[in-house]
Amino acid sequence: MGAIEEIYADLDTDVPEEEFREAVEQKVEQMEGLADEETAAMILAHELADKEVETISDIKPAMDDVKFLAKVVSIGEVRTFERDDGEGRVINVEAADETGSVWLSFWDEQAESAANGELEKGDVLRVQGRPREGYKGLEVSVDRAEPEPDEDIEVEYGESTIDSLSLGQSDVSVRGLVLDTGTIRTFDRDDGSEGKVSNLSLGDETGRIRVTLWDEQADRATELEAGTAVEVIDGYVKERDGNLELHVGDRGAVEVVDEPVEYDPDATPIDEVEIDQTVDIAGVVRSTDPVRTFDRDDGSEGQVRNIRVQDATDDMRVALWGEKADIDVAPGDEILAADVEIQDGWQDDLEASAGWQSTLVVLDDDSVNIDDGESGPTESSDGSETPAASETNASGGADSSTGLDAFADGSQPETATEATPAEAGDEIEFTGTVVQTGDPVVLDNGTETMSVETNARLRLGEEVTARGRLVDDRLDADEVL
Repeated sequence: MGAIEEIYADLDTDVPEEEFREAVEQKVEQMEGLADEETAAMILAHELADKEVETISDIKPAMDDVKFLAKVVSIGEVRTFERDDGEGRVINVEAADETGSVWLSFWDEQAESAANGELEKGDVLRVQGRPREGYKGLEVSVDRAEPEPDEDIEVEYGESTIDSLSLGQSDVSVRGLVLDTGTIRTFDRDDGSEGKVSNLSLGDETGRIRVTLWDEQADRATELEAGTAVEVIDGYVKERDGNLELHVGDRGAVEVVDEPVEYDPDATPIDEVEIDQTVDIAGVVRSTDPVRTFDRDDGSEGQVRNIRVQDATDDMRVALWGEKADIDVAPGDEILAADVEIQDGWQDDLEASAGWQSTLVVLDDDSVNIDDGESGPTESSDGSETPAASETNASGGADSSTGLDAFADGSQPETATEATPAEAGDEIEFTGTVVQTGDPVVLDNGTETMSVETNARLRLGEEVTARGRLVDDRLDADEVL
């Protein structure tokens, strides 16, 4: 037996001997005569031995190549993408052992095989691949994966949390608190049948996610109320506009559960928001305006309602558009406005716009916790102590009804006061959101609307400033900025 055969025989590897010999020849060429075949074989044997890790927790993204055993926990869907040589395919598989989990990426033919039933939940695999830090943690791009039917790995199949969800996951079960629900929408399929879809927003102690309900499951959005604890069963994770969504189809379900679920919103302090951001803000409603309607260019009627929200750092106007204008919100209510867009507002103040993609939640349930960053009494300007956030309500009283230090100065929520009206012929400047384009343009600044005569081409929802004279309750604009 030659030296190479002896070195290979001592190896505990599933690499075929023929491939090992080819690798030895390549190593000799790479080293340009600095090593003979025996030395190259010994180097390769050492590299192969280093690849095998005992547990998933031993895998590091900096490793070039690894081999390990893992049990399949969930299998995603095949996704296609374009590359220079044609269409590529990939499927993500979650695998685990007693120490942790890892995402496996199977490509092209391997992806098709996995999707066609050759890979099942509970299979134990010996995986060889290249690790890296991925979107949702450790990932391994699989070069080879062989079943190991004689091996057994103990893995607890627990429920997922929202922050653990990853693109391509299927068979997902996750518990959460219903934060918001939408209406049912219908659509026509290519085969002529009618489909249904609806949405709800779900939160747990780790985060929040939009849930899309299809066909028979779509009715659940009208049957569930905000604040209800539910479990999503057999969902699958997809991506929309760069965000993950949890989808529930015919195989899945949304069931009410008796156990409480806590939701801890990760809100941005109002004094830290910046224009063009999409953020979550939470606070106490300080004032509310009536719902106002307007006519769109297509003849349909729209509506908007403005409220002012205050947290421990500052206050901000929030514009509620469409169905959100009908949500029952009153001064003193504690709310979460999620996925709102920060825009230029009245008199250069920033404002938040809550459209169809936003979530508005009245936080009146014990299962919702808000951390406003205040942990104890603070000293006021006169040197006296102000109660901590958890001890102060909207009117300055010492109870825990709001959980925020929004009105620690003793002030009370009040209806916004109206400015002194301008008179005909006055030179005025009006800044507001375009709620109607055409003739006339209608602007809304949160406390009033203004009809504007202008030839400027404006977009619905755009924030503009119009300057000119007031004529017959309309602003005859000389310029629109």
